[in-house]
Amino acid sequence: MHGKFITLEGIDGAGKSTHLAWLAGFIQDRGLRAVVTREPGGTTLGEKLRALLLDKNEAMHLETEALLMFAARREHLNKVIAPALAQGVWVLCDRFTDATFAYQGSGRGADWERLKTLENWVQGSVQPDLTLLFDVAPAVGRERAGSIKTPDRFEQERDDFFQRVREGYLRRAREDATRVRVLDAGASIEQIQRQVRAIVEPLCP
Repeated sequence: MHGKFITLEGIDGAGKSTHLAWLAGFIQDRGLRAVVTREPGGTTLGEKLRALLLDKNEAMHLETEALLMFAARREHLNKVIAPALAQGVWVLCDRFTDATFAYQGSGRGADWERLKTLENWVQGSVQPDLTLLFDVAPAVGRERAGSIKTPDRFEQERDDFFQRVREGYLRRAREDATRVRVLDAGASIEQIQRQVRAIVEPLCP
């Protein structure tokens, strides 16, 4: 049995980490194996690239940023995601390619079609079975994220940046409405988890 690939997306402060931990428990409670991972990161090289990408003292060209994201993703697919899925393990990933379109594409202004070319080159036909997009207003996300930790290179951006990122996410959702399910991240944790359960449960054998 091939594993399922589920990604969680949203701007900073949307609550992905909370729901990712809950979803992992939900999957495992059904006797299924699951690996929890993240992007950028997930591998030794990927985590080194993550540190570079999030370093607020490290300026870089927007296309350099996008290429580093896809470089980390290629390693992630090869060393973590594809092997786990082949072994019947579910992969739950905090962000994937939709984030690159949202952050580097809509947020930074990288060309959308170039990103699609990179997506096809790096991933081929590999796409998540399901993407949960936790949608929240940038002001709400900033308030939540700001109370947790010191902002990184992305988190220190202004609200107009995150509004563009949000619009990029919603554009991806419109382009692939079958895969991407949009959830109101402004609702209570219990309400959101009930929605996630209703969406994910039909995928469980």
